[in-house]
Amino acid sequence: MVSHSELRNLFCSADAVCFDVDSTVIREEGIDELAKFCGVEDAVSEMTRRAMGGAVPFKAALTERLELIRPSREQVQRLLAEHPPHLTPGIRELVSRLHERNVQVFLISGGFRSIVEHVASKLSIPTANVFANRLKFYFNGEYAGFDETQPTAESGGKGKVIKFLKEKYHFKRIVMIGDGATDLEACPPADVFIGFGGNVIRQQVKDSAKWYITDFVELLKDLEE
Repeated sequence: MVSHSELRNLFCSADAVCFDVDSTVIREEGIDELAKFCGVEDAVSEMTRRAMGGAVPFKAALTERLELIRPSREQVQRLLAEHPPHLTPGIRELVSRLHERNVQVFLISGGFRSIVEHVASKLSIPTANVFANRLKFYFNGEYAGFDETQPTAESGGKGKVIKFLKEKYHFKRIVMIGDGATDLEACPPADVFIGFGGNVIRQQVKDSAKWYITDFVELLKDLEE
């Protein structure tokens, strides 16, 4: 059993930190916000709850929800313009501190690249460090599905991204931080998983995580000691 101080040391010596986005880096679930904007909120948020609890395979849940929402390119752009996602308190400072320490920061999300890139720009994270699902549109802007070849479109996809990052950059220690079942299952290959419950507490994740926080200030303090 790894002690808490050993976990903290691993976090403080990590050469890469990967964050989930929905309900972790931002306060909302992007797909639920899109559903609300497109008028199908209730049905979709129930599906999201089941998917995040690990009850439904991720790709099946994503396909089912997007078939209900069918967002157009214009609707996605209007959502970002009129209801931009809210950063979780403390995340801006934490990412900035990690950057100062020359730690690479990645966003790995089962959400949508257009929304995640918007978030990345607010945190000075390069788009090359964003891994998320791509929505597809017909030439007239109507919904045409999503790119099913992205690793983030599947259960276990976040782990595949982390394995790829280790192979590409030869990182020795990668930390994964997130609120959901798909984040928890990314460790291993991640070396440390930190469960985050600052926006929503998912009991399965809280019970399984060796390290669980509800405020990013806790991690900032660890970096400053």
